[in-house]
Amino acid sequence: MSLISLKTELRQELKLTPQLLQSMEMLQMTSQELLEYIGRAVEENPVLEQEDLSVSNHAYDELRQKASWIDAGGHTASFTHAEGDLPEQGAVDRELESLSAFLCDQLDRKKLPAPLLALSKYIAELVDEDGYLTNEDLDGLAELHIPQPLIDEALETVQQLEPAGVGARSLSECLLLQLERQKAPSPAVLDIVARFLPELGRRHYGVICRELSLSMEDVQQAEKIISALEPYPGRSFQPEISAVYVRPDVFIVETDGTMEVVLNEYYLPRISISSYYTRLLRESDEKDTRDYLRQKMQQAKWLLDSLDRRGGTLRRCAEAILAAQYPFFSGESDSLSPMNLSSLAATLHLHPSTISRTVHGKYLQCRQGTYPLRYFFSRAIGSQGASRQSVKLKLLALVKEEDPKRPLSDQKLSELLSSGGAVVARRTVAKYRMELGIGSSTVRKR
Repeated sequence: MSLISLKTELRQELKLTPQLLQSMEMLQMTSQELLEYIGRAVEENPVLEQEDLSVSNHAYDELRQKASWIDAGGHTASFTHAEGDLPEQGAVDRELESLSAFLCDQLDRKKLPAPLLALSKYIAELVDEDGYLTNEDLDGLAELHIPQPLIDEALETVQQLEPAGVGARSLSECLLLQLERQKAPSPAVLDIVARFLPELGRRHYGVICRELSLSMEDVQQAEKIISALEPYPGRSFQPEISAVYVRPDVFIVETDGTMEVVLNEYYLPRISISSYYTRLLRESDEKDTRDYLRQKMQQAKWLLDSLDRRGGTLRRCAEAILAAQYPFFSGESDSLSPMNLSSLAATLHLHPSTISRTVHGKYLQCRQGTYPLRYFFSRAIGSQGASRQSVKLKLLALVKEEDPKRPLSDQKLSELLSSGGAVVARRTVAKYRMELGIGSSTVRKR
């Protein structure tokens, strides 16, 4: 019996074209990455030419007159280097020695299933320069409808990599990950790291001794072990360079009593297709010349189209954020309204992954200050749908107004928040309190 057979089937497949890949890549770029990307494109493609920046500079000055809080520096672009800024020949590429590259290299050496490997690499890219992850990044994965067991497995995979403690979501978890790799860690040390780091930092040994039934010598010995751990696992991968200042991608400006979104594209060079090469493509009789110019012309059009798409998507996201958080931007409230990637994607009729790429590494500046775009995504908590940020603000207010002689316990704070419409468990109150750097009621008592 022959094992070879012919059959006809009809199916649909989604294939990523080079143009779509370029558009997705540029959408996720930060302002500095985009500036460098355009600079390389102008250098490599003779069809592209850079226009005068005087018009952009004038428009930026007019915007600063409307909003005096906008920083005046660093909005112009230049692709020329000062003599002292030229990279040293043979210098090591820092991108190849970054923490994320080191983590991905370890993952490639593991025999992981394809979905787990892809998600683990994605999480490794989210790790910040100190080696930490934020809960917001992991919440974003859940909003993309990725199964929670797969997220947990990928997170555990990343946390098992070197350096020890990488991928933690808090200082306590970072130190616990390091202690777990030691042989027979002391239960007392584990308890102190898990529950009493703020008290240990303030040297309130009495509270720890009383709660864990330990002697003063035991606590001091545990302190020596804990102080030998590394609170910043990614420290050794940080380059010894000067601080990089944030350039806002979006401004929220009030003009004539109306809040509006202004894209900060003043630092980008104005690029266009050269009329000389357009004419040469039309008039040249050499086939090789026409083929070369036609290819470069297509690349230039893709770049300009991708720039327009990036700006348009970023503007739509910023306008939706402005509409959802209007009381915050107008100064009527300090609290944010509940909003997540999925709800914004549904509003804009976009995929949540597109929203995630759009807000990645982007910053918004308004009269209240400069914020990452991810700051405005805060999930709802409680019966009235209060956001996490608003619950933390209420928690700060309650602690500020409490009697220092009789500070409020976590249980009492939970009851007060619940009476205000934000139903929060005691453990959640303790978690938010530690994130805000607020000690326990025993530590706050004066």
